[in-house]
Amino acid sequence: MVEATAWRFRTGSAWRDLPERFGNWNTIYKNFRRWVSDGVWEDLLTQVQKRAALAGEIDWVASVDSSIARVHQHGATLTRATGGRVELQEIRARAS
Repeated sequence: MVEATAWRFRTGSAWRDLPERFGNWNTIYKNFRRWVSDGVWEDLLTQVQKRAALAGEIDWVASVDSSIARVHQHGATLTRATGGRVELQEIRARAS
């Protein structure tokens, strides 16, 4: 399941596009979501970071890009469907 999850995020593919060698995509997805809600992935990341830090293999230096992306002049005047007073992105974030 871990390798299937890594493959999915590495390729950016949909869950349904998982190769058959990983098994049923729906089962893997359900296990992934269960691990997310149980905090397994967060705990795994914490443990990996802790081990790497103790071994001196991790550098906590952050790089911030200050470039600016602007909308093309023809896209700046388009109307946006906001779903009322709440932005659609906020609705999706609350649902997940």
